[in-house]
Amino acid sequence: MTEPSRNRIEAALKAYTDPHLQTDLVSAGAVKAIEIDGDRVAVRIELGFPAKSYAPQLTLALSEALRALEGVQAIDVQVDWKIVPRQVQAGKKPLAGVKNVIAVASGKGGVGKSTVAVNLALALAQEGAAVGILDADIYGPSVPRMLGTAGQPETKDGKTIEPKEAYGLKVMSIGFLVEEDTPMIWRGPMATGALQQLLGQTHWGELDYLVVDLPPGTGDIHLTLTQQIPVAGAVIVTTPQDIALLDAMKGLKMFEKVKVPVLGIVENMSLHVCSQCGHTEPVFGEGGGEKMAREYGVPLLGQLPLDASIREQTDSGRPTVVADAGGPLAARYRDIARRAAAQLSLRPKDVAGKFGDIVVEAAR
Repeated sequence: MTEPSRNRIEAALKAYTDPHLQTDLVSAGAVKAIEIDGDRVAVRIELGFPAKSYAPQLTLALSEALRALEGVQAIDVQVDWKIVPRQVQAGKKPLAGVKNVIAVASGKGGVGKSTVAVNLALALAQEGAAVGILDADIYGPSVPRMLGTAGQPETKDGKTIEPKEAYGLKVMSIGFLVEEDTPMIWRGPMATGALQQLLGQTHWGELDYLVVDLPPGTGDIHLTLTQQIPVAGAVIVTTPQDIALLDAMKGLKMFEKVKVPVLGIVENMSLHVCSQCGHTEPVFGEGGGEKMAREYGVPLLGQLPLDASIREQTDSGRPTVVADAGGPLAARYRDIARRAAAQLSLRPKDVAGKFGDIVVEAAR
């Protein structure tokens, strides 16, 4: 009987295209070890993104692919993940303790960006990552209500602010520092200064991802974030109609100009499902997100329906990923989260943070 060879095993692994990475695991560098002992094969996979709910599916798929090889009698596939800092804008170092900052943006308001950002953060946490979320919408903070959190944050050292915690997330928002019905009548420099303080003076601890929910548009706060803060990647949220896509394209181009990679596009409210008869209808048009992704060469991370339960759950302070963790909508959010994190894992690793400041002195 022919014994399995490393080349045949690698070929079998290459035949499986990971749906999140959109490439095979060998090419993605996720195959960390292949051990052959007669007819026994052991493979160790290390993904660069959290995959708690996906790991069993991947283990089964790879086991079946290897079992089809001649000479293989026993298979041991181990799937794990390791999240490391990824490259940020030139000249920037990652935030202390925060491996990756992911910005969630939209070109216009009303597309459900904050709802997506909150559920994205919760989904990353459910998949096994340490996650924080910063509500960067200084003028209209909504994350505290969405997560059912309130009250003044504490400080333990008089210098940094302790973030609130909700459903495993570390949370910070200007909404914790002002009354909910108090308008923020600030000019641009004050708003951007507040954002920098919230980001830099919050004691985030050790995080794999910090999700930043940006306000809609491409204004001062966006420029501050992308020019002064190390951002590893951005997610663009849009709805299918032309006017929303036009604004989303502006947001995408803004990130391109400041050298922040766009990890992908989330098309929200893509279909409405009638609660009475189950009929589906593209209320806001269809195919827009897919067309935009194809035109700009970025992944379409996923499509989310126009569903009343998403709004109801978020308004109640228990977002969909928490309120109905086993349901199909939560599964969609987790899939989108894995896809975004997987695209980030394909980016070059950050090395700037490994070295201290280099001082060159003239010889005496």
